[in-house]
Formats: sequence, structure tokens, C-alpha cells
Amino acid sequence: MSDPEKFPFLFRKKNVNHIEIGEFPSEESFKNFLELLKEKNVTFGLHSPLYRNQSKYDLLEKIQYEPEQAWEQFESEVKYMSQLGAKYILGHFPYFKEEKDIDTNKIIENGIKRLHLLQEKYSITIVCEPKLGLNRSAFGIRSLDNFPIEIWDKYGIKLCIDIGDYLLATGDKVMDYIEKWKKHIKVVHLHNVEFHNNKYIWVPVHPSHEIDNLHFNVKELIYKLSTSSGVYFVFEHTPHTNPTETFVNEGINWVKEIIRS
Repeated sequence: MSDPEKFPFLFRKKNVNHIEIGEFPSEESFKNFLELLKEKNVTFGLHSPLYRNQSKYDLLEKIQYEPEQAWEQFESEVKYMSQLGAKYILGHFPYFKEEKDIDTNKIIENGIKRLHLLQEKYSITIVCEPKLGLNRSAFGIRSLDNFPIEIWDKYGIKLCIDIGDYLLATGDKVMDYIEKWKKHIKVVHLHNVEFHNNKYIWVPVHPSHEIDNLHFNVKELIYKLSTSSGVYFVFEHTPHTNPTETFVNEGINWVKEIIRS
């Protein structure tokens, strides 16, 4: 969660060569991160927003901010990240709070046109992460799946597959949903899912989950995603379950073996 005290831990991992990060608590903490980045041979991408409490979900409809405010913020971040040499900037898109009777194809195309213009203007890759909405609404992920691939092809925008969101949204149809977008996938958010008091949290991927009948099986899914070209695999578990460093490292090594295979 971009805790500045934990930044050194990110860079201590020998087998990590890319960091995706966002929602910094302050400008000072971001500058601290950039200083550490300079010392190490790793690349980075921004998971928008850059700072906490800024717009996160508002490009298509108001959740906390008016969409035009969200677009202004996103453009300023795109420009800044381009200047800093980030490998990409990632935003939540398409995000719909809940199901509604609207022409999502038109809304999504208008959005990717704007993203394409920003990508061209600032010469930085833009990555879209489709997200679950309120109460695990799969409307946004289904809307993307219904969107014509030949129209998306025209704009050159990349995608992020969050395996937790996709498994919750699509269940055993997840491979079908991903196959359609295979050539556009640039980032994968890796974690498994646990439910605590009707809430779900992201936990580290680990080989033991494949046989415990408590977690999603993700090995085949990770392998499938690794066959796209030049993908960044981002470990995105939250700190709530206090996993041991050994457990996390076993998961990282397991994923590397899957990718190598």
C-alpha cells in the first residue's frame, strides 16, 4: 500500500526487476522512491493515481470525481511519467460501478480514443485494467468482453489482467475471456483470493493453493498469460494476512518456473 517504510523491501528482492506502484502518501515519499529506483537496476510503472485520495475510478462516470477532472489528472500523470521514463501508466478502465442499461461499446470507444491521443502525445504506453464494480459487479469486465476486438485493435492500447478480479467475475470461463485479448495483454496482477467476513482480500500466489480446495487454481492461468509477448507480472497481494517472506519467495520462484516452461 505504498508504505514508505517498506520501500527498501521492494528493492531487496533479487529476482524482481520491475515495480508497479501508485497512491503515494506524499510528494516526498514519491521522491524517496525515485531515489531508491536510481540506485537499483529496475524499471517501474505507475498504477494511477500517483497520490492517495485522487481519482481512481472516474474516467467513465462519477464515482468520487467528475470525469473531466479525472481526465485532467490522468493526463498530468501521463505527461509526468513520460518525463520520468516509466515503462507505462496503468488506469482502471473500463470501470462501471454497477450494471445499467447503456451502450457500453460507444462509451468504451470514446474512452480509448482519448487514451490513444494521450499515448501518442506523450509517447508512453497506457495500460487499461478492467475492474469489478460495487458488490463485485462484473459489468465492466463483461462490457470489455463484449467490445469488438477489431475496434480495440485500431487504438493500440494495452490491457492488464487482474487474475483475482477475472476469476471472481468469470469463474471457470476465465480462459475464454482472456483468449480474446491475448495480444493486447501487457501487465498481469498476480494474487489469489481469500474471503474473510464477506470481504475478499488478495493473498500471495503459492503452489500449495493448487491442492488445498480453498483457493483458485491459477497455475494454468499464469502459464496462459505468460504466452503473451513481453508481459510484466506484478505481485499484488495486500499485507493483511502477514505472509512470511519465505512464503512470498516460494510463490515468486514458482511463477518464474511456470513462465520459463
